[in-house]
Amino acid sequence: MKPEEYIQKLFEIDTESDFNDLSIAAFHFQYEHIAIYRQFVDSRKILPEKIAHFSQIPFLPISFFKTHALIAEKEKTQKIFKSSGTTDSGRSQHFVQDLSLYEKAFSLGFEKKYGPISNYCILALLPSYIENGDSSLVYMAEKLIQKSKHKESGFYLNNLNELINKLEDLENRNQKTILLGVSYALLDVIEKKQFQLKNTIIMETGGMKGRRKEMIREELHQKLSLGFGTDKIHSEYGMTELLSQAYSTGNGIFENPLWMKILIRDVNDPTDFLPIGQSGGINIIDLSNLYCISFIETKDLGKILPTGQFEILGRFDNSDVRGCNLLIV
Repeated sequence: MKPEEYIQKLFEIDTESDFNDLSIAAFHFQYEHIAIYRQFVDSRKILPEKIAHFSQIPFLPISFFKTHALIAEKEKTQKIFKSSGTTDSGRSQHFVQDLSLYEKAFSLGFEKKYGPISNYCILALLPSYIENGDSSLVYMAEKLIQKSKHKESGFYLNNLNELINKLEDLENRNQKTILLGVSYALLDVIEKKQFQLKNTIIMETGGMKGRRKEMIREELHQKLSLGFGTDKIHSEYGMTELLSQAYSTGNGIFENPLWMKILIRDVNDPTDFLPIGQSGGINIIDLSNLYCISFIETKDLGKILPTGQFEILGRFDNSDVRGCNLLIV
C-alpha cells in the first residue's frame, strides 16, 4: 500500500479489520524504510511475512527515541519535537516528516471527543513546556488556539492574575472554555483564587515537572475539582513520541481515537499481552505516525476496561518522568 493510499484511509477506520489492515501496512512500510526498526525486528527472529495481526507486530521500546533518529529513509524532517528534560542526551526526539498529518490527527481526535474546536475559547497554561522549547504539546495547543478563532484564546506563562481575570470574565459571559494546563501550574492558580466554574473544562496534561511533590491522580483531581468548582477534571494522554492523543472526561478513564490502540503487556514478558482488566505495561499503536514508529512499548502502566477505555496506573520503577502523561499511583 502506497503512503498516499494509507493516509487517505487512515482517518476513515471504522472496524477492527480496517485497523488491522492499516497496522500491517504501517509495519511493512516501517520495516522496509527504518533501518533500526528492521534490525530490531530481525533480532527478534520475526519474519514480516508471517505477521497477520497487529498483536504480532514487534513494539519498539520507547528509549530508542533517545538514541536514534527514527524516520523513514529518504524522508525530510519538517520538525523535531523533544520531550521534557534538561539536556538533549536525556530527551526523546520525534522526527516529524509531515506536520499536516500531525495537525489532522490531533484536530480530528479532539473534535471526536469534544465537538468543533470553534465552539471553545482555549487557554493554555504550559510554562514548563514553553520553557523547554520544541514541545509537541505546545505546537498542538498553538494550533488549537488558532483553530478556535476566538480572539481571547491564548497562552499564559507566569501571568496568573491575568488568567484568573480572564476565566472569571469568560464564565460571566457563559463562554465555553477549555483550560489546558500542566498540573503544578493549575495548582498555582487555585492557590490564588477559588472558582465555581460552570462553562469551563479543566484539562490537566502532566505531572509536577519537579516543581511540586508528586501526588496520586485521585488527590490531584480532588484538589483541582474543589479549587475550580468543577465536577470532573479532564485529562490528555499523549507524548512526544506520538502524533495522537487520548482524552479522559473524568475519573482518569481514557478513550483513544480509532487510529490509535492500547495493548497491555506482561511486565516480565513483552510478547505476552494480557486480557481486559489485568494491569501491565502499556503498548501503543499510533497509525498516524507512519513515517516514524507506530508500535511503541512505553514505560507506563495501565489496564484496559471492559468498555474498551483504559486507565493509566503509573510508571515502571526508575523510568524517567517525561511526556504529557500522569504520575505514579
